[in-house]
Amino acid sequence: MAVFLFILLVAVVFGFLGAIVKGLLWLLVIGCVLFVLAFLFAGLRLGKRASRRSAR
Repeated sequence: MAVFLFILLVAVVFGFLGAIVKGLLWLLVIGCVLFVLAFLFAGLRLGKRASRRSAR
């Protein structure tokens, strides 16, 4: 969970910097990609936990 929150924080910081600072649109794109990857990562981890519980 800590990794998810860290990646989410980095994505938000990159997004703000990319949106505010002129010429750093690529940081906004990186922030958006990290945001999506963070949720995919969290979904995979939660999915593995749920499948492990149902197998017992």
